[in-house]
Amino acid sequence: MGRAEVVSAAAVCATAVLVMRHLMKNSGKWGEVLRIVKEFDKQCGTPIQKLRQIGDAMEVEMHAGLASEGASKLKMLISFVDNLPTGDEKGLFYALDLGGTNFRALRVHLGGKEKGVVKIESEEVSIPPHLMTSSSNELFDFIATSLAKFISSEPEEFHPPPGRRRELGFTFSFPVSQTSIASGALLKWTKGFHIDDVVGEDVVKALTKSMEKVGLDMRVAALVNDTVGTLARARFGDQDVIAGVILGTGTNAAYVERAQAIPKWQGHLPKSGEMIFEKIISGMYLGDIVRRVLLKLAGEADFFGDTVPPKLRIPFILRTPDMSAMHHDTSSDLKVVGNKLRDILEIHNTSLKVRKIVVELCDIVATRGARLAAAGILGILKKIGRDTVKVGEKQRSAIALDGALFEHYTKFRTCLESTLKELLGDEASETICIRQSNDGSGIGAALLAASHSNYSGVEES
Repeated sequence: MGRAEVVSAAAVCATAVLVMRHLMKNSGKWGEVLRIVKEFDKQCGTPIQKLRQIGDAMEVEMHAGLASEGASKLKMLISFVDNLPTGDEKGLFYALDLGGTNFRALRVHLGGKEKGVVKIESEEVSIPPHLMTSSSNELFDFIATSLAKFISSEPEEFHPPPGRRRELGFTFSFPVSQTSIASGALLKWTKGFHIDDVVGEDVVKALTKSMEKVGLDMRVAALVNDTVGTLARARFGDQDVIAGVILGTGTNAAYVERAQAIPKWQGHLPKSGEMIFEKIISGMYLGDIVRRVLLKLAGEADFFGDTVPPKLRIPFILRTPDMSAMHHDTSSDLKVVGNKLRDILEIHNTSLKVRKIVVELCDIVATRGARLAAAGILGILKKIGRDTVKVGEKQRSAIALDGALFEHYTKFRTCLESTLKELLGDEASETICIRQSNDGSGIGAALLAASHSNYSGVEES
């Protein structure tokens, strides 16, 4: 063998060694990927016994929260709603939904049990940025003026008869200390609002003052939280609804409680003997949990190559709707996953096995969230004695759910429903119905204005 052949053979051997080392390195890194995913799956585990313990603990905390302020890890807030819609409500009622940089004005025509919600008309208005940091008067004057314009377009047959005022449900999605069905002091602004002179003041009074200023004769009949609105929206068509749950960016729940079961309640017992509560649970940021695990995989196991993609370090860049789209990808090459990684995180040319790991992470995170949400609903059912079937009694209970997470994330919804059935058992689960309830902050608010109307029982002229 000549010198050239020896050199060539040596080069081939060297190349083979490098290839083997590369393959061994990649094999080792992939093993690390699988180890991290397996450990994460274990940490996110929600065995049924653990979920039952969560339900039990939640029931205990709910009892404590009803006994006195500050006695529980859960805020048990009195909503002051003691008249839920019965389905008999008729007439025109209004809603104002203020939850961010836009607000909605709604006109809802109710036709009672025969016709239900006959017609809904709405208008969305953007709040000029300078009003978000101006004064209480300027903000509420703008809202009242916009509301007056919305109403001014009504035909004459919509005008209330002599001696009557229009009635409004006001959804105000900011932290409020509510003191009655139609009053509440703003605790603090969020979502970019900074108007100091309204903090600590009654937001209903501020709105009423501005409506009077622009000549709008309208009474705020109910100050509404969107979760309570969800319950009201569903109750109008189904009197078996006992709780409203919102599963969106955050999770809230409201349920019907016996007034006698509220030791901290100082006022007169409502004539209905019931009170609605809002119970706040921690927020759910599913997409960002997936991002954090991908960042760990990239940093510790070269999941996306030798360098960590810079976009992966940006908190909340991967939104839950994007996670849902990847989780529901049924294409053979997981094309949706590849496109999302490319378009959002600027990660190009991902292999199929990488995409499969991404889908697996989405499944782990969504399953954990859905099963914990089911445990929360179990806690509410246990608190009001609807988690078991009493001898000789099969009372139907409906739970109204709203929010983008429940509405649009099919795998999350399916997992929640199956987990709740597993927790309750076959007999009890047959008495529990989960139903979707849309637009509690709008239609629900108008319905609560109707159920708390000054003219309840008065025939329409």
